[in-house]
Amino acid sequence: MAMEAAEIEALIKAALPDARVEVRDLAGDGDHYSATVISESFRGKTRVQQHQIVYAALKGAMDKQLHALALQTGAPA
Repeated sequence: MAMEAAEIEALIKAALPDARVEVRDLAGDGDHYSATVISESFRGKTRVQQHQIVYAALKGAMDKQLHALALQTGAPA
């Protein structure tokens, strides 16, 4: 079952309301996305911790609906 980019963005923004989120469908198949997520919540956290926060926001979609999500995360400059 494929997932829409807007759904991914909504899940991330629900968990990180201050986040700037850009989601791109890499293959046009609804399974392969890249996302850039910028949030103050990431300040002082390692890249791994930042990614874990995003994966938690997706509420298990990585196991069921998404095949691949390339993440770029960071705190605002």
